[in-house]
Amino acid sequence: MALHPAIDFDQLVSGQTADFPMIQILDEVGQVVNGDIMPTLTDDELVALMSQMVWSRVLDQRSTALNRQGRLGFYAPTAGEEASQLATTFAMKKTDWLLPGYRDVPELIQHGLPLYKAFLWSRGHVVGNEYPEDLHALPPQIIIGAQYVQTAGIALGLKKNGSDEVAWTYTGDGGTSQGDFYEGVNFAGAFKAPAIFVVQNNGFAISVPRDKQTAAKTLAQKAVAAGIPGIQVDGMDALAVYEVMKEARAYAAAGNGPVLIETLTYRYGPHTLSGDDPTRYRSKETDDLWQKRDPLVRMRNFLTDKGLWSQDQEDALIEKTKDEIKAAITQADQVGKQTVSRFLKDTYEVQPQNVAEQLAQYQAKEAK
Repeated sequence: MALHPAIDFDQLVSGQTADFPMIQILDEVGQVVNGDIMPTLTDDELVALMSQMVWSRVLDQRSTALNRQGRLGFYAPTAGEEASQLATTFAMKKTDWLLPGYRDVPELIQHGLPLYKAFLWSRGHVVGNEYPEDLHALPPQIIIGAQYVQTAGIALGLKKNGSDEVAWTYTGDGGTSQGDFYEGVNFAGAFKAPAIFVVQNNGFAISVPRDKQTAAKTLAQKAVAAGIPGIQVDGMDALAVYEVMKEARAYAAAGNGPVLIETLTYRYGPHTLSGDDPTRYRSKETDDLWQKRDPLVRMRNFLTDKGLWSQDQEDALIEKTKDEIKAAITQADQVGKQTVSRFLKDTYEVQPQNVAEQLAQYQAKEAK
């Protein structure tokens, strides 16, 4: 029992979530439940956003098949996270800086990375990391949470250069328990750097449930410790995600500092295709619950009711996307294989004697 109300520890904890309600515009069946914050998107923009989400779902399906065929390497499924990933990107400018995690390849492609290079990155090919000069992005980060520190640094650089650009990044719910997460948001907050930190809370850090790896009732509230705004949004609702991201970008670009956004979402597939089996740690009841919240279903219903979408339209887009993927994987196949000599050259600008000798040996072998 507390000696004094000011040191009632249970009360201090119970009040922590009061400022973090979930923002939602479309419910599970695509009906508008909060028209007051409806984004001012044109009909063409609404169709474009839906098209990107359908494209991403097809890309996930085809990438999974290509991985099973041995034509892709590392792959982290994205189905279920289309609203969280594509609606955030839709709210950004091409001049903004994207620092993706390994599951954020769809955003990277929509931001300007050629599709065939995304496939090469999956294969571990160096050409997959050679970006066009006008692409403001870094390659996907494999180290959990490391992109948060990078984002803070780039955002500070943008501020010091007097730019109106913003840096944004993603991590999963498990990433918020990494030291890099705290360092990144704290640094950006201290220097009021224009950064947006998106936490895609899909409920599991690989196989660990969210409530087993942090006692925080929301992940948005982790922003409080850094002195920055935190907000929670329905990550299966593309319109709500877009509107929150758009407002966050405007806030950061105006010099107010960073924002942390928690999107409540779900990955329908495994953590990666490298041996993870989600049936071992997720129940059918949980999967069924989130299937009913599918971001494509609610956006499809919303646009169909407005007369902006049809099944024929979607089928044509699916076939077009499949053709684009087929062409891109063929282009990736035509890129020459990596050589040991290329690895050695990329590792050292000036080779020490032992490496120079190895380089000469491998170049001789590769020339045969």
